[in-house]
Amino acid sequence: MTTTTSAHDVISSDRVEGTTVYNTAGEKLGSIDDLMIDKISGQVRYAVMEFGGFLGMGTDRYPIPWNMLKYDTSQDGYVVPLDKAKLEGAPSYAGDRVPDYDETYRSTVDKYYGF
Repeated sequence: MTTTTSAHDVISSDRVEGTTVYNTAGEKLGSIDDLMIDKISGQVRYAVMEFGGFLGMGTDRYPIPWNMLKYDTSQDGYVVPLDKAKLEGAPSYAGDRVPDYDETYRSTVDKYYGF
């Protein structure tokens, strides 16, 4: 059995990082700073979004389950079903304090988003 992969089926992480994230109302929430990848499966588990701050200072990072993001070609960005108030209460961390993505932390993030 031969499996073919279209160039549109995969994307370099360099092209994902920096991509704008919008909510369903079209408001800009932030941009993707990093991707967290499962070492065993190789699947992206979380997109870490920068949110808040001013000119990149005081910006916090918010891990969002990857399967919540949907790419919207018309906005050239990702869309999540979140408003700013929901995001402000989400698990987050300062950019220089990346937590261990252990089972406890992943569970906290997943439960917050209903997974």
